[in-house]
Amino acid sequence: MGDPLFILVVIAILAVVVVLVLGIGGFGKGGKFNKKYSNKLMQLRLLLQFIAVGLILLFIYLRQGG
Repeated sequence: MGDPLFILVVIAILAVVVVLVLGIGGFGKGGKFNKKYSNKLMQLRLLLQFIAVGLILLFIYLRQGG
């Protein structure tokens, strides 16, 4: 639990969840916010997911003795 890479992985996953919830909330609410930010939130979510998956793979690789 004290591994800095593990903490970074958890932070990256939480960031994905936050952006996902914002996107779903904006979609459900509709209106100006959804029109203005829906595409940007989706792009940000994809970028954060890419980073999170990369960090997870790096963590697994290093844990196996890399």
